[in-house]
Amino acid sequence: MSDYRVVPVVDTAQQGYRTAPTQPGSRMARRAAAAAGAGGAAAPPPPPGDRPPGGRRAGGGGQNKMRVLAYISVGLTTVMVAGSLTAYTMYRDAFGNINQKSVKEDIINPRPPDTGALNVLLVGSDTRAGAGNAKYGQQLAREADAGGKRTDTIILMHISPNRDKARLISFPRDSMVQIPKCKNESTKQEMPPRRDMINSAYNSGGIACTMSTIETLTGIRINHFVEVDFSGFKNIVDALGGIEICLKSGVNDRASKLVLPAGKSLLNGEKALGYVRLRHYGDGSDIQRIRRQQIFLSKVVAKATSSELLTDVGKLKDFISAAAGSVTMDPELANDPEQLIEIAMSAKQLTAGGVQFTTIPWGPDPQDKNRVVWKEPDATKLFTSIKTDTEVATPSPSASAGTGAKPSATVKPEQVKVQVLNGTKTVGKAREVADQLAEQGFSVVGVGNYEAPGGTGLAKTEVHYAKTAETAPDYAATLAGSVLPKPAATAGRVKATNPQAYTAATAAAGAAAAPKNAPVIQLVVGEDFDSVKVTKLPDSVKNSTITASEQKNVCT
Repeated sequence: MSDYRVVPVVDTAQQGYRTAPTQPGSRMARRAAAAAGAGGAAAPPPPPGDRPPGGRRAGGGGQNKMRVLAYISVGLTTVMVAGSLTAYTMYRDAFGNINQKSVKEDIINPRPPDTGALNVLLVGSDTRAGAGNAKYGQQLAREADAGGKRTDTIILMHISPNRDKARLISFPRDSMVQIPKCKNESTKQEMPPRRDMINSAYNSGGIACTMSTIETLTGIRINHFVEVDFSGFKNIVDALGGIEICLKSGVNDRASKLVLPAGKSLLNGEKALGYVRLRHYGDGSDIQRIRRQQIFLSKVVAKATSSELLTDVGKLKDFISAAAGSVTMDPELANDPEQLIEIAMSAKQLTAGGVQFTTIPWGPDPQDKNRVVWKEPDATKLFTSIKTDTEVATPSPSASAGTGAKPSATVKPEQVKVQVLNGTKTVGKAREVADQLAEQGFSVVGVGNYEAPGGTGLAKTEVHYAKTAETAPDYAATLAGSVLPKPAATAGRVKATNPQAYTAATAAAGAAAAPKNAPVIQLVVGEDFDSVKVTKLPDSVKNSTITASEQKNVCT
């Protein structure tokens, strides 16, 4: 039997991108139609007429809205400072003002497993309904439900299980994706799955549909959510005493109602709103505006966790009150002070340099240049790095531990030689897993098959090493710690069926060369295998990532 049980995979997307047809049309016209048809579970509205992050478009006024990271900062800062309060009653009373919304019962798709990480979906609604929001839209914005709502901002905040690092992932709102079946937020009727812009999920199915869409697209479990609107953003900036920004050139933009000189300026809430909505600046692209908003959010995070604020009880109380009254959360988060404090304390430590902001790798939709699609396989590798960010594996003691010999060593992936054996009935599994290991730096030397007793598929993945190799357990521990679910490491190698040499799929993968005397560790892939942990991300992800601590003196 051979591991040549390969089924060819056909990539229907052009140039590695996920694509889908879309529909043209005026955004406000669609909102009018949505308002007229409210209460029904009919076909979803077509996506709004916005151009992709890399392009330009004419317009201004009511169509200029906040995007991607800016006003959602209130969601982060709300929870970040909780742990710094000196009296329990202070934060208890403040968080009692948080608006709450339960959505668990409205999520009707299977949910990914919880990994121990903390994943919070941060959304900013573009609705003009509500006090202080209508003036940012056109005439329809002042009527009824402001012509519907969509998520102007979709961010996944991921804090690692050990609470030692964080990444905020921005999803461009005009991404064409597969939206799963969802309940209509108003009628509770089930809506069929469809291909549409990602932010349209919020319009018809609310936050529950947005959560379910992100979960099905990424495989990442979302633990909580935070919603905020325009007024909430202004309130939080004002409560912080303003945010200082730096511009490379002056701004005089009627569309965003913003006039600023070149250099540094301290922005209050109203001016900050204009800044993050600013479109006619620089090259006019959404990608450049997203980067400005990421930098702005970095400054919000830094100021919210600064000693200047945390040591001033009066300012801190005002800030907490403003933040709490400006957001909506799920009850499980809003009513769990311990969870909020845990987020607060970890986030406070992370601001020193552990917070990264990443935009999903994207490209123009080949079928509609006014839409974007996610670049594959890079986007999937980013998602895998999040969902495989589980508890840090601790090396198992070596065979000589406790005998007076040297303690177990920390072995790097590139030092580990691996033979991958397919113990499942899935065609080509050994090659698939070998490619994943090679991309993460392991020195894969061979592939093959393994026949479990009775001829059935091996239920659980196993790691095997030679009994005679003294340091082999250390190498086996590194391999086992990079596989999910984590397999047990066992002394004694197994017999491979039809073993073959492995050649890396790409020149970059498999470049690692383990020491000649390194033992060969066997990974026998079982039916429970999920993935190899991703710690090395593609260049497209690295190029779309900034670190919060490095943005202090950046001018945009």
